[in-house]
Amino acid sequence: MSKLQPPALLGCHRCHKLVRWREQSACPRCGAHLHLRTPRSLSWTWAWLISASALMLPANLLPITRLQTFGMVDEDTIFSGVMSLYRNDMPGIATIVLVASVIVPLFKILGLSWICLRLKVGGSLNQAGAMRLYRFIEFIGRWSILDLFVIALMMSAIDRGLLLNVTPGPAATAFGGVVVLTLFAAKSLDTRLLWDQDNDNESKEP
Repeated sequence: MSKLQPPALLGCHRCHKLVRWREQSACPRCGAHLHLRTPRSLSWTWAWLISASALMLPANLLPITRLQTFGMVDEDTIFSGVMSLYRNDMPGIATIVLVASVIVPLFKILGLSWICLRLKVGGSLNQAGAMRLYRFIEFIGRWSILDLFVIALMMSAIDRGLLLNVTPGPAATAFGGVVVLTLFAAKSLDTRLLWDQDNDNESKEP
């Protein structure tokens, strides 16, 4: 990557104050060290994405809820829970759970991985399209936790501690980890790297 040309003004990454750029300077408001690009942004994003991908397996294969009725324990994974909702004529809720629990986290991991891979290998890249994809991933990220809210509401509505007892399974913890890690991955990616790559490609043109 070519050497970055420092701007006259630089935004602090912590408090967002505009500061005149000087080498090895600190923000006068919060004291944070000023830098042109977030250090090790791509490495941190890859680390969060790999960790989130590893948790996707237990989140989808292990039981996410345990229902105890008259001494009998019935466990449901995300997929079996979705199928049960479809069988009980609740397609709307089933679709919401499927999208929020499987499709959205997988889309976030694949989308961010594609952006990071393009930044890593270089070459031509539609920066505007990549930015739209990134903003969409950030927008839908806040809805990824919806499935855990559904589980919490279901437990509060059903669990009476007498004949019925609903408890979250280990997949709920793994799924929560996927949501948090993908949020960290999106926040740690410095999207200015996309435009740096565009400037590098322009400088190489004859």
